Order: sequence, then C-alpha cells, then structure tokens
Amino acid sequence: MSFLGQNDNRVVHVPPGEGPSRWAFGDKYTIKAGEHNAGKAFYLMEAVVPAGGGPPPHIHHWEEEAFYVLEGEVEVRDGGGPTTVAAGGFIFVPRGTTHSFTNVAVEPCKMLILVTPGGKDRFFGQAGVSAADGAPQPPESQRIADVELGLRIGPEFGDEYLI
Repeated sequence: MSFLGQNDNRVVHVPPGEGPSRWAFGDKYTIKAGEHNAGKAFYLMEAVVPAGGGPPPHIHHWEEEAFYVLEGEVEVRDGGGPTTVAAGGFIFVPRGTTHSFTNVAVEPCKMLILVTPGGKDRFFGQAGVSAADGAPQPPESQRIADVELGLRIGPEFGDEYLI
C-alpha cells in the first residue's frame, strides 16, 4: 500500500482485501482512503454488512455521506421513510440528516461509503474491534457496546446516535 505524505504528489494504491479493518456495529469496515493515505480530503471505506446488520439511526453534523451498493441490498432510512437500494444503487445523505441502514437480504451486503470531508478514521479507530488477519465477527454483545460507545463519544466527532 502506498501512503500519501505531505503533498508528495503520489498516487495512492490500496490492493483488494487491504486497508485497516474494524468490526463496528456488527459490520466489517475496511478503510480504503483516510487520513493515513489521503489526508482529510475524504474518507472511503468498504462495508460488509451481514443480514440484519447496520448502525442505529444517527446524524453526521460535520460531513456528507454517500453509499454505493456493490452487492446485495440495503434499506436506508431517513425522515421520509425507508428506501431499498439494490446493487448498483447510490444514496447521498446531506450533513444534519437523521439516517440509518440495514441489510434486509439474507446474504451479506457490500458497499462503498464515502464521507467528506475526511476524518472519520479517529472515530472508527475507537469503535468496534480489529478485523485484521481475518478476525471473525464478534458476538452481539460487542454490537451493543459499539452503540453505547457511539452515544458517548459520537459528539467528539460531530455524530449524534439516536436510540
């Protein structure tokens, strides 16, 4: 993996299956672009969401968020109700919008999540547990702990979790 230094004008390459990974809210998030290789321009992660997985309703007060579904199907909810998004579908969530998503299919859903500006690395560095070296999905108790942690530390990162 290439790392971006202080404006060194180099292309960043993250091979398939690589990038720092965390299990958070029951989902596996692999950081493809973050402060470690793209500065604070944006944050991009690959999410693998098991059946029924996804975070609780929340608001990003500092960033916009976009989802591109690669495989499976996910239900995205906002104040207007649910929208089912199949593979190839895209969702944009403006900052300040209450939203959540859930994998409504039986098979895992895979999607790319883009956040701009960047900086979510610090939140995901504290949420969940490492998924490095193929670490298995943690038990449901970890998902509950992640929600409690989100409630506690979310405001430090401009996030508000609603339960």
